[in-house]
Amino acid sequence: MSEKKPKKKKTAGDIVLSIILVAAVCVFCYAGYNLFHIYTEYKKGTDEYNQIAQMAVTERNPDVEGEAAGPSDEGRLKAPMDIDFKSLKSVNEDVVGWIYVEAVPDINYPIVHGTDNETYLHRTYEKNYNFAGTIFVDYENKGDFSDCNTLVYGHNMKNGSMFAQLKKFSQNEETYKKSKYFWIFTPEKNYRYEIISAYTTGVNSDTYTLFKGPGEEFQEYLDKIRGYSEIQTDAGDLTIKDKIITLSTCTGNEATRYVVQGKG
Repeated sequence: MSEKKPKKKKTAGDIVLSIILVAAVCVFCYAGYNLFHIYTEYKKGTDEYNQIAQMAVTERNPDVEGEAAGPSDEGRLKAPMDIDFKSLKSVNEDVVGWIYVEAVPDINYPIVHGTDNETYLHRTYEKNYNFAGTIFVDYENKGDFSDCNTLVYGHNMKNGSMFAQLKKFSQNEETYKKSKYFWIFTPEKNYRYEIISAYTTGVNSDTYTLFKGPGEEFQEYLDKIRGYSEIQTDAGDLTIKDKIITLSTCTGNEATRYVVQGKG
């Protein structure tokens, strides 16, 4: 007849190790849940904007000319696409334009203009909650891009969406060489802007100055922003007749923002 071995008593060390193991499993599960949540949020936002683009964007035959306001060809430029604003407005009346950056074509989104700068921070074009938000014009600007300096905001998403790829202009000089233009399409007209500056700046810097109209103060501003640029551009002289578009995104540092500015 075999003797039963006495059960080994758990020591304080065994209990501590068990607690650590349970805690590690909990942390792993929580981290996994957060990663899954982040992934699904990114996917929802990306899927929604892909569907909107399929609905509203038609790539144009490069041999067909379309009217655009720009620095050459006396306003007759070849727009790369047509935008169906009627369809866009049926989804969201706040739409005022569509942005397309030639050197980083993934930046291809609708632009809205709200009554504040909070609504679209974390609301998509269809007004669903999503951290990606929507590309939007500062509420203090006019919605027709006619101001001396129009501020356009977009998130710097980790999956490369929204305005995340703007930073490529400073990271790789080939980006600017590939194309120095971006487009803003509106229901009335298509505008092509030439990039004049790209740089990191403070959240409260004079980059974000708005002007009542062209004048000496605006000319001083134009001279300064060219000097801020981290990249060498070959844009010509800037005058108070120019309209500036400031594309702004976050950097991961709450105190700074990254901007790309164009003239049209």
